[in-house]
Amino acid sequence: MTQKPLNRAPKIALFEPDIPQNTAAIIRTCACLGAKLEIIEPCGFLLSDKRFKRVVMDYMDKSEIKFYQSAEEFFKYKKNERIILMTTKASESYTKFKFNKNDTILFGRESSGVTQEVHEFVNNRLKIPMETNKRSLNLASSVAIILAECLKQTKWI
Repeated sequence: MTQKPLNRAPKIALFEPDIPQNTAAIIRTCACLGAKLEIIEPCGFLLSDKRFKRVVMDYMDKSEIKFYQSAEEFFKYKKNERIILMTTKASESYTKFKFNKNDTILFGRESSGVTQEVHEFVNNRLKIPMETNKRSLNLASSVAIILAECLKQTKWI
């Protein structure tokens, strides 16, 4: 694969992630595609967790990651930026949405999504259409799908 520097790529934000392997896989995806990763704490695991380390390998050193101590800190920092929440509760499909280069795309906690308070902070909510009676995709898979579409639309890839 060729490498292309991405200066103002979209940002992926994870709200209180609780599965170390998913977060590690997302770190690798963001590193390889040039996206910045933002993690809203608390995480449901330690970065020293062996399951996390096994998947992340050396990509921690190759990734741009910003940590926020809370959702309040995240939203205060992002007050002038567009945040798109990916949620199974949305009615609009990501395929009908126009992404911008500097968007922050927010994904909820694997076990419980985001709080009602977080839902109230965002204006844009999108979903990945799925077959009826299916609950949700794996978080790392969802991030890859949305990041690829965002990069395609904004001409980064």
